[in-house]
Amino acid sequence: MSMNRCVLVGRLTKDPELRYTANGVAVATFTLAVNRTFQNQAGEREADFINCIVWRKPAENVANFLKKGSLAGVDGRIQTRNYEGQDGRRVFVTEIVAESVQFLEPRSSNNQSSNGNDQGYQGQGNGYGNSNRQHQSSNNNNIDPFANEGQYIDISDDDLPF
Repeated sequence: MSMNRCVLVGRLTKDPELRYTANGVAVATFTLAVNRTFQNQAGEREADFINCIVWRKPAENVANFLKKGSLAGVDGRIQTRNYEGQDGRRVFVTEIVAESVQFLEPRSSNNQSSNGNDQGYQGQGNGYGNSNRQHQSSNNNNIDPFANEGQYIDISDDDLPF
């Protein structure tokens, strides 16, 4: 028996990149900055930058509704692959192949609504639309751990490990 499962919550470090295979299959790649649960010796919280890939209609949804700074949850599996680099050396890649990507904040908080209408949460992953409505509640005693607190990760390209 084997198991390969990964669940992440973080913010995109840049806008997703959407491409299509020769057969017309959509594929989007993006990087999530995921904060570590502990602080380093300087008292700062470090982050891991994790490459993610998503296929087909969910890839198009990610490209259309997420952008740099968006909070997202990824459920998928870890995949490793390798290829020959331009210098002839083997390049090894570890990435998350997302089976589901959840959009964890209202579109309006990232100015993502293109028509001016606030569409609320845009969940996706199983193709059924707003699968993230469960995080909204009219009961003020429930605290949403994924609520947007207005804190964005501002990461320059020089800080990225790739």
